[in-house]
Amino acid sequence: MARIGLLGGSFNPAHRGHRHISLEAMRALRLDEVWWLVSPGNPLKEGAKDMAPFDARFASARRMARASRIRVSDFEQRERTRFTVDTVRHLRLRHPEHRFIWLLGSDTLPNFHKWRDWRRLAREVPVAVIRRPGYDSAAHAARAMGWLRRFVHPSSRASHWTDWSAPAIFFLSPPPDPTSATALRAQDPSWYRRSPTLARSSVRAPGRAPVRQETP
Repeated sequence: MARIGLLGGSFNPAHRGHRHISLEAMRALRLDEVWWLVSPGNPLKEGAKDMAPFDARFASARRMARASRIRVSDFEQRERTRFTVDTVRHLRLRHPEHRFIWLLGSDTLPNFHKWRDWRRLAREVPVAVIRRPGYDSAAHAARAMGWLRRFVHPSSRASHWTDWSAPAIFFLSPPPDPTSATALRAQDPSWYRRSPTLARSSVRAPGRAPVRQETP
């Protein structure tokens, strides 16, 4: 049985903050790996004008994950799952030999109640909420916490998360990293065009699936 952390997102672009919280979660939760699930299209960000092409975001994630036990996956694109709850269900069916825990930044928790079937998602896998600077109050006052609060376990027991069945919530407070994808895009809206590697990776024939490596 492998202990796998799942971190989903647009990775627009992937940055050191993603890597930092993944490695800290790996340590605190005693994970064998963290899988980055690069979303082909976040339903809550439909119409975003600053969303880079999928292949560029995927390539940026692979670059940021180098030399670590982080695996970058296009699982959602291949399985055509649009919502996290469906992605997790498919992963559990595909990999019954693994134990999964969902990694959620505290900056995302205030909007967690907007996710499709978020209660069912919390019943599918345990959730680790990872502190992001400046979001402590908003995270603990999140609308979803009205229901989730009863399932919170002590952070001192986070490494034993497999002892509990979902719903089970753990709050982790690693050393902060203030890096923000929003700030990076504000500084360079066309970030994916600045790197020849990323620019080339974003060009492919319509309907043709790109070749992937190290994908769960």
